[in-house]
Amino acid sequence: MKFNNETAPFWHGRSVLVTGAGGFIGSHLTQQLVEAGAKVRAFVRYTSRADSGLLRQLPADVQSAVELVAGDLRDPSAVTDAAAGCDTVFHLGAIISIPYSYVHPVETASSNFMGTLNVLQACRTHDVRRLVHTSTSEVYGTAQRVPIDEDHPLQGQSPYSASKIGADKLAESFFRAYDLPVVTIRPFNTFGPRQSARAVIPTIITQALTQPVIRLGSLTPRRDFTYVSDTVNGFLLAAAIDNREALGQVFNLGYGEDVTIGNLVETVLEILDTDIPVETDSQRIRPEKSEVMRLNSDNRRARDYLQWQPHVTLKMGLAATIDWIRDNLEAFRIGRYEI
Repeated sequence: MKFNNETAPFWHGRSVLVTGAGGFIGSHLTQQLVEAGAKVRAFVRYTSRADSGLLRQLPADVQSAVELVAGDLRDPSAVTDAAAGCDTVFHLGAIISIPYSYVHPVETASSNFMGTLNVLQACRTHDVRRLVHTSTSEVYGTAQRVPIDEDHPLQGQSPYSASKIGADKLAESFFRAYDLPVVTIRPFNTFGPRQSARAVIPTIITQALTQPVIRLGSLTPRRDFTYVSDTVNGFLLAAAIDNREALGQVFNLGYGEDVTIGNLVETVLEILDTDIPVETDSQRIRPEKSEVMRLNSDNRRARDYLQWQPHVTLKMGLAATIDWIRDNLEAFRIGRYEI
């Protein structure tokens, strides 16, 4: 599916830092920026394998145009050096796995909270034109009202969501205390090509393509799924928009419709024209008080301020994702539960 970068002319020749560039959304954002003519510096977490994450799946000409910087968000000097000379910073770097946060809450909290503090300090030091900070719909917890607007109460229902609430509040504080030009983007369940099987849609699709049974956790939670091209377009609009009233604000990026996980499975099987039974896998079920039962986005603020709107329906996005996963099955450890 072809991405539509509505801000492409704006990025030509601009110097941009993307933290978390090797991740799912980060790799798509990096590609869009390079193809629009930006000079992109990609900050990825250092490993002894010199692993660039999902950036290695980008076209060769895009990869060659990216300046790769390895480090750790928890290292202030590494982050400050990475931001030097950059006009715009997109901060997507984080530990995002909710199950992993149950097992390693300290690492999750330090990476997501202190890592964000280091990015904020670096942006202040270098007087960047715009910082786009990444939140998550998980900060809302189970919906107390729907659709969920940006003023909905925040609830730390997992160590991951609590770490992101703290990071969001740090970003807010730097806007209020230092007038840092930050905008916070809050994606709702982004999906699409390159996403790992830690997420529910690739988990369903990989099993549906290869297994006699689909094993999942709870089928009753409701989620608002947004295709990755729409999410990336929201990031680009938030960075490019020349509207001072948008600064310091939080913007939901969700399609605006929610479905149960059970309905999601039915849609995937319908597209594949197959019928496979679903079984409950107890290890995939979140702790009772930690499960978020419903997420449904109110995206009116993003529409009004950013002129953002989603273009890809759930069924369109699932079809494109199925095609990509079918062509890249070797990238998945199918049927294995990964945190």
